This record gives sequence, structure tokens and C-alpha cells, in this order.
Amino acid sequence: MLFRSIRSISGVLFMSLITLLSCNTMVVRAASLPDPSVDDSLAAKSGQQSIVVSGGCFWGVQLVFQHVKGVISATSGYSGGSAKTAQYEIVSTGTTGHAESVKVVYDPSQVTLGRLLKVFFSVAHDPTQLNFQGPDRGTQYRSAIFYSGPNQQRVAQAYIAQLDKAGAFPQKIVTQVVPLQGFYQAEGYHQDYATHNPQNPYIMTYDLPKLDNLRKVLPDLYVKNR
Repeated sequence: MLFRSIRSISGVLFMSLITLLSCNTMVVRAASLPDPSVDDSLAAKSGQQSIVVSGGCFWGVQLVFQHVKGVISATSGYSGGSAKTAQYEIVSTGTTGHAESVKVVYDPSQVTLGRLLKVFFSVAHDPTQLNFQGPDRGTQYRSAIFYSGPNQQRVAQAYIAQLDKAGAFPQKIVTQVVPLQGFYQAEGYHQDYATHNPQNPYIMTYDLPKLDNLRKVLPDLYVKNR
């Protein structure tokens, strides 16, 4: 994830190298997918539930979910490893077990888990790429769903099986469905990066198209402003 930020310290501008690896440099194409055949029903009352997903660079995944109806918050972070290694520079080595992840908190009276997974598979990333997204190689870029409880596991596994059976993608889905052991929020400079830097050439080229795909492919779930 290579990006530069110009900051002013004591009135002196300098270029700061924040990260060393390039972030998903292949625009994810939208996939037209069926609704999940196994899903929750909308809750009768408002509340909060969460699901943690990973699909390459967390900037674009976070951006997409921040514009989904019923989503309360989307936070970039790390899952799959220990708390002591949940730091970007260490995660980027690909040796920690962590994946760049996004914790999605949502209102189950407005959107179901299955519909969120439809967003995840159709516009947020390519679920057929094993341990990479585009040219970004490493397990930290893997596709995964970190579930909390048997119901999330059931819905996620059923949807993957449904999509594979329907031949929704040219290749088999490689998304891991694994229990959530912990979610560790990423550094502040990663939070809402795409929202705060829409003119960044990387964001314009690789992340804003995901948001446009959400608007075009799933207009009933798209929210312009949050």
C-alpha cells in the first residue's frame, strides 16, 4: 500500500512515506449476484450487530460499506493474528496471520447479514483471488469472513456454496470462513482514508470505482451521504 502524504511540521512541508506495499492496483469489476437463499430476516426492532470481513486493501472495503444502507459504521483494522502484532508495518510483512479487515456494524432492522455479504462479494473485492488482490501478494490481502457465532457461519458458508453452484464467478471462491478471534483497529491515518482523500490518484483509480459499482449494481443498498 504505497501512498504519500504531505504534512506540515513547524511550517516545513515534507513527504512522508507511510507504507511500503501497493494497495490493490486492479479495479474490482462488479458482479451481478443473486440474493442469498439462506439469510436472516429483518429484525423487528433497531439494534446493532457486526461482521468482520477482509478483501485486500481495507481502504476500498471500508469506503464501500460506509455507503451501504443500514450500516452504522465501518472501521479498518486487523484480524487473524495477535494483539501484539496488530501494527501496519508488521502486518505488511505477511507473517503475522493478520488480514487487513473491516469491522462492519449494522442495524439488523434495516439490512440483513446476507445482503451485506452480497455487497462484499459483488463490488468490494474479488473473492476468487487466493492470498492476493490484483498484484498485492501476501496473506494479509486474503479474502475472509470472520464470523461471530454459528448463525454468521451458516449464512456465509451457504452463500459461498450457492454462488459456486451457480457459477457466479469464472473461478471457485476462495474466501475463508473462520471464527473471529479478535479485531484490532488500524492506525488513525488509515481510517476513512478514501473519504478524506478523494483526489488521491490511487483512490480515484481503484477505490472510487468500487463505490460507483455499488451505486449501479445495488442501488437499493446505496446511500450517498452518511
